[in-house]
Amino acid sequence: MRIVVNDIAASNTGALSILRDFYNYIKRDENRDIETESGLERLEWVFLLSGPYIEERDNIRLITLPGVKGHRKRLDFELRYGGAYIMSLKPDVYFSVQNTLTRGVKCKSVVYVHQPLCFQRVKNFSLFKASEREYAVYQHIIGRLIYSAIKRADRTIVQTEWMRDEAIRRTKVSGEKVVKITPDICIDPIPEVFSGEFSGKRFFYPSGNMLYKNHACLVRAVRLLLQQGIKDFEVILTLTEDELLRICPEAEGLIAENGGNYPGSRADTGIVCAGRLPREEVLSYYRKSVLVFPSYIESFGYPPAEAKAVQGAILASDTPSSLEVLSGYDRAFYFDPFEPKELCELMKDSIEGRIFAEEGLSQDPGDRFEESSWGKVLQVLAD
Repeated sequence: MRIVVNDIAASNTGALSILRDFYNYIKRDENRDIETESGLERLEWVFLLSGPYIEERDNIRLITLPGVKGHRKRLDFELRYGGAYIMSLKPDVYFSVQNTLTRGVKCKSVVYVHQPLCFQRVKNFSLFKASEREYAVYQHIIGRLIYSAIKRADRTIVQTEWMRDEAIRRTKVSGEKVVKITPDICIDPIPEVFSGEFSGKRFFYPSGNMLYKNHACLVRAVRLLLQQGIKDFEVILTLTEDELLRICPEAEGLIAENGGNYPGSRADTGIVCAGRLPREEVLSYYRKSVLVFPSYIESFGYPPAEAKAVQGAILASDTPSSLEVLSGYDRAFYFDPFEPKELCELMKDSIEGRIFAEEGLSQDPGDRFEESSWGKVLQVLAD
């Protein structure tokens, strides 16, 4: 069975992580074959990417198409000539991991949809505002291509139930055509993850600098705390100072000089811009800090899910994604992402020890591994 995988759009952040997770799963020896209606079949993969992000193997071929990057070039490929090119590769199954589906593909097709901008109801981005234009393109233009892909695909895979409900509501497709497969949350058993003393006065937000990640809410909550004379706390961000000021100029004056006392004791001014951190360090902060997650648009929020997996303390936005990911978890509290006062009050409660008591917290949350979700994806491709 030959499966052509299109993920030309993946080059950074979450999309590239999804690609590599999938590749690492299928390259294992035990995943080289799959059971189909006609018996056991050997899997042959052809990846269409914009760069050499994976390595070829005897059953995995890589084709790089750097000339297809960018909105216009990608649309030209998806709508005009891409279908003929893909069919020249003689696929049995076409698997698009980039939300849209190339026109002219005449074989079984499956699309993996993880772009939430066109499904969310929280924010209507404007094409006329420079700061919102890129997001508006995804919401209003590429969004239409995503709806069309869901209608034309044999199956659509989404990460959460709220995305499944919205996909069905907006496209009117049969519920059987849209499958929810929750992503893997694997916390490596690294001793450092579960070491270090928890502090309700330490807050952590690992995120990129997209507008909807909503750093402004957190910055305003910090300012409110300082105005109340509360200074014995720190907020650690995985942005540089320039990145934070670019998306949130009002953070000026709140950022610790020279990174504050990071990675030691607390910074006097509240906000520490630590920049990108190794994964092991991110995981350790989930355990010894309070995760603050003000993002108001997510398909599947990985930081809340990972913090939950290690019994971390969480302050999360009251959004469909956070509520679904954290359902039933008693160490999570919620706030309106557009009301910094609500976040301020929760942070104050944490600083003053009224929430997140540590009594009885396990030093090792136990088994954090489940059957890989990519096995379920393979079965969708083979069915």
